[in-house]
Amino acid sequence: MIILELQNFNAEQICNSGQCFRMMKVRDNCYEVIAGNHYLFLEQNQGTCNFHCSEEEFQSFWFDYFDLGRNYAFYIEGIDEKDDYLRQAAAYGNGIRILKQDLWEMIVTFLISQQNHIVRIRRCIDHICRQYGEERSSSEGTVYYGFPGFKVLAGATDEELKACNLGYRSKYVIRTAQSICSGEVSLEKVACMEYEAARTELMKLYGIGTKVADCICLFALQKLQAFPVDTHIRQALERHYPKGFPMERYQGYEGVLQQYIFYYDLFEEKKG
Repeated sequence: MIILELQNFNAEQICNSGQCFRMMKVRDNCYEVIAGNHYLFLEQNQGTCNFHCSEEEFQSFWFDYFDLGRNYAFYIEGIDEKDDYLRQAAAYGNGIRILKQDLWEMIVTFLISQQNHIVRIRRCIDHICRQYGEERSSSEGTVYYGFPGFKVLAGATDEELKACNLGYRSKYVIRTAQSICSGEVSLEKVACMEYEAARTELMKLYGIGTKVADCICLFALQKLQAFPVDTHIRQALERHYPKGFPMERYQGYEGVLQQYIFYYDLFEEKKG
């Protein structure tokens, strides 16, 4: 077990931030995280986090996954003191971090996310993993399912994926998997590209538009300048930034601020 005192890290906020769908709260202050073929049980009591894994796995995978080497206080402190809305949003979601997730998993996840809600997205991904993923067991005996690779999903039928509750999105997943299998798009090359090039390359895949490509760039490739605009963000920008969000002020970490806005809009501001 790894025990750390962490600043700007809140497991519940990360779980509900809309960037990951295989992180689940199992009881108060306790979470299960499945990422690719990795499993983690995480406990957090205020700033103290207990990562139930070996030192080797923590250093080789979970440290980067949770972006623990980055100083998020720097981003929050850099917000324009006159921008009360953004300061409130950042204060509300100050424990969110941009996760470094598997590229293929994020492609499938955000293809499924279109015109969908969080509960159903979680259910769809769980069905896919149970149907096509490898059954595995954690060091503590918890059974879970890894995320199926593109070669596996390329061989699925439309009917089979619709049975996993994907609906019309099933054809997006199958055709995208087949495109990657054929070499039309190389995930290895995308992972090495700069933001604009990676975004353009991802949009060659069936069903991936600007917003989905930006989500993948942000949540898989950690291109922090990516600023996905969905309904929540669009409405928030219209209310608070009618002349446009000041991207130039926050160059290089716009996506971090996007997450604060998204989370604040989703959970707090609309209460009013």
